[in-house]
Amino acid sequence: MDPFYLWIALFCSGFASGGAIQWLGLTVNGSSVAWNESEHCNLLKGLVPDQMQLCRRNLELMQSVLTAAKHTKHACQMTLSDMRWNCSSIELAPHFTPDLQKGTRESAFVYALASAAISHTIARACASGELPTCSCGAAPAEVPGPSFRWGGCGDNLRYGLQMGSAFVDAPMKSSKFGTQATKLMNLHNNAVGRQVLMDSLETKCKCHGVSGSCSVKTCWKGLQDLPHIADELKSKYLAATRVMHRQMGTRKHLVHKELDIRPVRESELVYLNSSPDYCTQNPNLGSYGTQDRLCNKTSVGSDSCNLMCCGRGYNAYTETIVERCQCKYHWCCYVMCKKCERTVERYVCK
Repeated sequence: MDPFYLWIALFCSGFASGGAIQWLGLTVNGSSVAWNESEHCNLLKGLVPDQMQLCRRNLELMQSVLTAAKHTKHACQMTLSDMRWNCSSIELAPHFTPDLQKGTRESAFVYALASAAISHTIARACASGELPTCSCGAAPAEVPGPSFRWGGCGDNLRYGLQMGSAFVDAPMKSSKFGTQATKLMNLHNNAVGRQVLMDSLETKCKCHGVSGSCSVKTCWKGLQDLPHIADELKSKYLAATRVMHRQMGTRKHLVHKELDIRPVRESELVYLNSSPDYCTQNPNLGSYGTQDRLCNKTSVGSDSCNLMCCGRGYNAYTETIVERCQCKYHWCCYVMCKKCERTVERYVCK
């Protein structure tokens, strides 16, 4: 089903929207906004009071929030492009299908990725001078080595985490948002996303010296790019733990569904409800199906024609592509290439 008609079907049938990740819909209605008036915060439908207050008091952050929404969508679809569930439904934001509403492992991945993305984007915006309320990250406490010194402008992870978590966690602290189990699940997955972000902080350096000898280096702490963080979260998505909400002592906690004697680890993504296999189209489950999806005939992974097509088989067709070839560098300073045609064989699921 075309995504547009799927959205219409969901809207008309009264599906609720995706709760705490409605802000991902900013890519639809926020791209042309200057974000210089507090009334612009009204574009973010479904915000809880704390989020609305944060928006109005920190309008300069909203461009970073918009950027984070774009990066979340792109990273989700690129990272899971070889899976049956390839994050297509994220394009429907701020209206969501059940795959991102019902406490599935897919929603766990998106919540964690969105949480990491917003803190990542704010931290880098500080370092690039885009935000007047923050600047470079603090200099590392560790003593520099003999061949390098601390300098440059590191990503301000501390400020990114502070503001990012305040925004994405706010709905779960609202009495009107979902069940207690859903709140705990989303808060947990948000924290997992931020932990993966923190773990991505690395030392980056620039060399100084005669003829590039790198006798001295200036180094700073910087975050790895979001695709790397998304890859780390994909591994956690594939190994996610199903949990249930159970009384333990005087309070209810999320515990392992099968092994409730084992506490949930802080590093693992968790979900409440099992997902469909996403093999066939079913709007009621948020499944687009895999019919007409490209597959890899020679792969043994999730993009293989056997797994992607769910055993239904596949069709082959040929496609002619035009690409640059036989490129030569000419002094100075341009590259000349020829155009070559190449026929490739494609495979699509039945």
